[in-house]
Amino acid sequence: MTEQSGYDIEGVHRDCGLMIYNPNQQIFAGGSGCACSAVVTYGYILQQLKENKLKRVLIVATGALLSPTLVQQKETIPCIAHGVVLQRADV
Repeated sequence: MTEQSGYDIEGVHRDCGLMIYNPNQQIFAGGSGCACSAVVTYGYILQQLKENKLKRVLIVATGALLSPTLVQQKETIPCIAHGVVLQRADV
């Protein structure tokens, strides 16, 4: 969707769910989007901001509003996303 809107996030986008798991670890169902974004934001990103390794971060937590009926009917799955910008005070 970002490419369709004219934004190239290649190289700066990181998936929170992928960040908390070891690449060799079997994930099965994966992690909850809201839990993964909270763990990465409060456990990693804030520390990176404090250490001046990051200056400004856009965090977009996404979620799918899953319904067995929609899936069975091969309908599109509605989604929701909230974006928050965290920025160092000295930037």
